[in-house]
Amino acid sequence: MSGVLVVLEQHEGKLHGMSPEGIAAAQQIAAELSQPVYAVVAGNGLDAVAAEIAGFQLGKVHAVEHELLTNYTPDGYTLALKQLIELHHPSYVLFPHTYQVRDFAPALAAACGRVLVSDVVGHRMENGTLVLVRQLFQGKMNADVRFEGDAPWFASVQAGAFRAENAKKSDAAAAVEVMTPKLEPAQIRTKPLERFRESQRAVDLSAADRIVSVGRGIREAENIALVEQLAKAMGAELAASRPICDSGWLPMERQVGSSGQTVAPKLYVAVGISGAIQHLVGMKGSKTVVAINKDPEAPIFEVADYGIVGDLFQIVPAIIEALKK
Repeated sequence: MSGVLVVLEQHEGKLHGMSPEGIAAAQQIAAELSQPVYAVVAGNGLDAVAAEIAGFQLGKVHAVEHELLTNYTPDGYTLALKQLIELHHPSYVLFPHTYQVRDFAPALAAACGRVLVSDVVGHRMENGTLVLVRQLFQGKMNADVRFEGDAPWFASVQAGAFRAENAKKSDAAAAVEVMTPKLEPAQIRTKPLERFRESQRAVDLSAADRIVSVGRGIREAENIALVEQLAKAMGAELAASRPICDSGWLPMERQVGSSGQTVAPKLYVAVGISGAIQHLVGMKGSKTVVAINKDPEAPIFEVADYGIVGDLFQIVPAIIEALKK
């Protein structure tokens, strides 16, 4: 087949939120390689979700269906997807880097005699060769990775690295091809239990288009109200860095960072946030970043598109007043 194959994730017939990001990544990379892009989804009873995927600009959608894939298991997915890859011979196999992908993708790559380049945050072309960029040491260092050996080559893309809104749709639905892999119950060594479900969050920051986030520069808990006014004036969700949530000034569900939520809004306003790497990991996918900090050497300015150096207690009220006008 050659081309770029993107492996999508679904649960009970619904696409995982990161699947469109995977499609966007595959479309961009395939275009630069002048290769077609295909999608594959695994499970059982996939008619509806396969039809949804077919609405994107794709060469074909592969629906890998089997009763032993009704519930996810790493054995089942590895065996089934390996058969599809060996049948069609894609050049690249891409995944959105979900928890499920972390579970089975390394095994799938190893089963094909390959390695997996995980957590890709960017890419570029050099002399016709694809170069992937991934971060090391919680984002303190970027590493360029080039594939060696024969295809297929495997990689997963980090959340927020490619924006879901950039996934191209098509007026003409892509063809859907159903494949039934050869699976036996004895091959499935793990027995799935009830799927883990997180407790319902009062706010889902990952779905917000605009976020105003507050850090230690706010000094005291009662000053949070000032940033809340800014968020309200902007029609934005309120978020915070870890010290604010650890202090109990805002609930933990509003924390952005490596131990909180990962966000990728169109606009991210960082108020009094210095820019510790643990925080940057959670918001680096933001389309536009505005930073307000009195320290001109604060690391947040290294990733900000717009920076305001000054006292937030003077700047924020002025912005609120301007927005009200």
